Amino acid sequence: MSLPKKVKLVDVGPRDGLQNEAQPVSTAAKIELIHRLQDAGLQYVQATAFVSPKWVPQMADNMQVMAGIQRKPGVSYPVLVPNRKGLDAAIAAGCKEIVVFGAATEAFSKKNTNCTIAEGVARFSEVCAEALAQGIKVRGDMSVCLGCPYEGEVSPEAVARLAREFDQIGCQEITICDTIGTGTAGQTRAAIEAVAKYIAIDRLAIHMHDTYGQAIANIYAALECGITIFDSSVAGLGGCPYAKGATGNVATEDVLYLLDGLGIETGVDMKKLIAAGEFICGVLGRPTSSRAGKAIATKMAA
Repeated sequence: MSLPKKVKLVDVGPRDGLQNEAQPVSTAAKIELIHRLQDAGLQYVQATAFVSPKWVPQMADNMQVMAGIQRKPGVSYPVLVPNRKGLDAAIAAGCKEIVVFGAATEAFSKKNTNCTIAEGVARFSEVCAEALAQGIKVRGDMSVCLGCPYEGEVSPEAVARLAREFDQIGCQEITICDTIGTGTAGQTRAAIEAVAKYIAIDRLAIHMHDTYGQAIANIYAALECGITIFDSSVAGLGGCPYAKGATGNVATEDVLYLLDGLGIETGVDMKKLIAAGEFICGVLGRPTSSRAGKAIATKMAA
């Protein structure tokens, strides 16, 4: 089976990676991280979220972050928005790409967004319409596609239903997310195949967490299915507050090591990426969660 020759890496570290950190991270550190990631060659860096500071205090400086970024030609800075108020703020900040979100299970939807799946899609319908009218790109992230902390296994058909609804409200890219990191390569393939019956494969993205150590295997399975868009987080930052025991996103360094080994083009420089990871881990006061990053850094130091 042939693999893609080139893929799009989306580093979600500055947003998904940092949003659940208990200790405050300075605006300057967030901006520096974004600059380091783009200098490493990443063309897609999820910069922040326009959410209520009451619920996500780490993202309260969203306007300052967007204002402080030295925007690089050819680089996109997508932001998460939960509603029309968030979209209006994102537009005011000059954002050109947004991410909306929903869940593949009713229980997770109610716990995460306090509404049903249908209510969430209806809420985002207006957001998507206005964003598209303003020339803003829209992505739809689908949570708990490979396992739910409340409902357990999730059927591929449930994932496909939500994908079709996101497609109908205008999402140009649709992400299959393993929010709690329980998915396997077989489940990944089944979810992709179910969604790909309705959505073109080049519009699908994958977002993996590594709780059970399966993220890299799942990404390889996705590559075999023809997926060319992958989320990851520098140094493996992140987690999920609604899923006990869920560890961080798969590390960008580990994904890059896989892709480099397969001869797949990304445009990302591993040494600069590792340096970006070391920077933010220094700010947080803990070691990287990236196995490849740690191993290569140790080898370089020796």
